[in-house]
Amino acid sequence: MKIQENSVKINFFKKIFIKACRILGYEIIDQSNFYVPSQKKTLQENLNIQGKKSITLPLGETKITRKVVALTVIFRSCTSINMLTQNKKRLFDQNKSEYTFRSLNSIIKSLNYAKKSLPNIKFDIVVIDHDSKKEDLEQIKKQLKESNIENSIILLDVNEFIKNIKKTNAKNENVTKNQMSNMSNIFKSFLTAKNQCNDLVYFVEDDYLHKQDTINEMIYTYERISSQINRELILCPADYPYLYSKIDSTNIFLGANKHWRKIDETLCTFLTSKTLLEKYWNKFISMCEFEHYPFEQPLHDIYKNEYCLSPIPSLALHCTNVNSVFGLSPNMDWKEVWEDNKNS
Repeated sequence: MKIQENSVKINFFKKIFIKACRILGYEIIDQSNFYVPSQKKTLQENLNIQGKKSITLPLGETKITRKVVALTVIFRSCTSINMLTQNKKRLFDQNKSEYTFRSLNSIIKSLNYAKKSLPNIKFDIVVIDHDSKKEDLEQIKKQLKESNIENSIILLDVNEFIKNIKKTNAKNENVTKNQMSNMSNIFKSFLTAKNQCNDLVYFVEDDYLHKQDTINEMIYTYERISSQINRELILCPADYPYLYSKIDSTNIFLGANKHWRKIDETLCTFLTSKTLLEKYWNKFISMCEFEHYPFEQPLHDIYKNEYCLSPIPSLALHCTNVNSVFGLSPNMDWKEVWEDNKNS
């Protein structure tokens, strides 16, 4: 009987202690069973509180000073061109439209997954389309209508931008018609972000497959690392193969659930802030007015001054040719992600 009374007393004081810790903002950990009673979660669950603190063990708590309030996804689509600069076949060997549809599906799924754990963040998606077939455009509209995400579609008018594009590129060759439309679409995406976005913007090409937790991880990681170094960031969702083909010094950061490393090259799919977009506006749009070599050179110039990070392992797959150094991210089951994003 005495043992039972003592147990009741211990449980009573334990509950009072846990309640006091919650009020004071402290976390307590029961290391005997990997449980966090102050949050009623196990250590395997997400312990971060968006906009307030990021928690990783054994490093503890990082106070969030850079709170994310909104994310706009700008998705650039064009189902009429298979590959911009190559004639090679893509992974999975499908028509271009299939990559567009599945990429959009994967983004929508990831956004809806993020909405559940990030209810205070405003999400929206803008599709900027150029020259997709009528039936393909209808499919894109259908996916957006069923998405449960605020959305809009912009039909690109290449004539709005083509006069600003130099007709000869860095190799002293004529810029192709397809490349001009690509540069116009990128320019439109930058203008849209500058005029419509309130905080973070994710520029996405229509051949990237995303894991369900991609958006979640990028937002929590942005808040954590930006708060730690007191700087805005660029996040690339893909762990590109080229990163393993050379030995370079880098910096490794701990994100929400993944490691992130500093990199100096990406393609045109990346997440950043409106602040950085405005800071480097002339550098960004220079990519749309002159075809550099490599094409993304203006981005690489920005990365010399700012932190561009990519996850290990990858959060997204670039569906290009299997031999591309910017394609198949290693050590992931991408076939499963491909199948999961098939249109129903």
